[in-house]
Amino acid sequence: MKKNRKFWLTLIIFSLTGQIAWVVENMYFNVFIYKMFRATASEIAAMVTASAVAATVTTVLMGALSDRLGKRKVFMCFGYLAWGVSILSFALIRLDVISAVLGTTTAAASACILLVIIMDCVMTFFGSSANDAAFNAWLTDSTDETNRGAAEGVNAMMPLISILVVFGGFMGFDLDRAESWTVIYCIIGGVVLLIGVLGFFLVEEAPVKNPDNLGYFGTILYGFRPSVIRNNGKLYASMLAYMVFSTAIQVYMPYLIIYYEQTLGMADYVLIMAPAILLAAGVTVVFGRLTDRFGFRTIVLPALGMLLLGFVLLWIVPAVIPAEGLGMRIPVFIGSLLMMSGYLSGMAVFGTQLRNYTPEHMAGRFQGLRILSQVLIPGIIGPQIGAWVLRDAPTIVNGDGTESFLPSADIFLAALVVLLAVMAGLAIYLAATRKNRSAKAAQ
Repeated sequence: MKKNRKFWLTLIIFSLTGQIAWVVENMYFNVFIYKMFRATASEIAAMVTASAVAATVTTVLMGALSDRLGKRKVFMCFGYLAWGVSILSFALIRLDVISAVLGTTTAAASACILLVIIMDCVMTFFGSSANDAAFNAWLTDSTDETNRGAAEGVNAMMPLISILVVFGGFMGFDLDRAESWTVIYCIIGGVVLLIGVLGFFLVEEAPVKNPDNLGYFGTILYGFRPSVIRNNGKLYASMLAYMVFSTAIQVYMPYLIIYYEQTLGMADYVLIMAPAILLAAGVTVVFGRLTDRFGFRTIVLPALGMLLLGFVLLWIVPAVIPAEGLGMRIPVFIGSLLMMSGYLSGMAVFGTQLRNYTPEHMAGRFQGLRILSQVLIPGIIGPQIGAWVLRDAPTIVNGDGTESFLPSADIFLAALVVLLAVMAGLAIYLAATRKNRSAKAAQ
């Protein structure tokens, strides 16, 4: 199935814009409440967990609804419009505004953290409806086995490009000032709104079959039926592996920017990360195409191997092998390149596998299960592992007399342990698969 330019343009702008919004949420909401309201590691973990729950429930409900209605476009476009408005609302969450109401800075900071967590869930509802449920179902419906690897490679590359865009854009802001965050939320919210409007002209509705007789709640529960699980064993096995992989990512990701900037003292971390992001984006596209050519079995372990090497290097330097200056920055750059390349390539490989095993014209009802494996369980377990690892983290005293924790490189060691579990499981599965194929060939 050859896709036209309009498809690729729609894929790129919807995926990129959505990922920019998710990057701001996943990587900078943590920085926002850390810098503005002195949030602790456990409060950051609670925010990630709440958002993961909201994303999963939303995707289950809205994915099934988009299947029942046979429409993806309306959910994508109106969802992006509402998503943009919800992002704009964060510009109103400011310590000076809330403290004027509550009277004390301490009470205002706690209230602001709670408001951010609540609004994060609201924003996630709209974002997951538009992106996780509708856009991902549209992408599955619009591709087949001949081009899903290429499309997923582009889709998986967008988180890296969005990180580059966000990092580069944030360089012009002083993130210790509330005014900077106000401008940031206005810009991001406005862009998401604009893409929602453009979608009405760009999105071509994917073919979706007429609704069956399951009903709405039957469609919601469809993927949890024992008979469906038995008939789609490879899909659920892939989701299980994806879940453990994503858990490894969530161990360190909520604390990554804080680690670079505060622990390593890399105020110019963007200049270190930007080249790594560009190179990793190219690697991700290559792995997407290699998945089309050679298949999941051949490509998955090399992708995860890059991630493993990245974890090892980021843990060793400078935590185990002390280093400063270029002696620290060069290993951190290489480790970050390997980490990002492995992370996004792994997403492309697993994403392609899930789409290939998703029953035809049933993409919406399985998006909730995909989010459960990719977001909910990893979003609950991963940050809690990270918070436990950082329970005795050293602290620094801020200019206003408050204290903030400093993440340690142990978050990469913990992520490494989780990653080894999924790699071991995949190695055993792939070895058994090869053995079965050889036995059948010999018969």
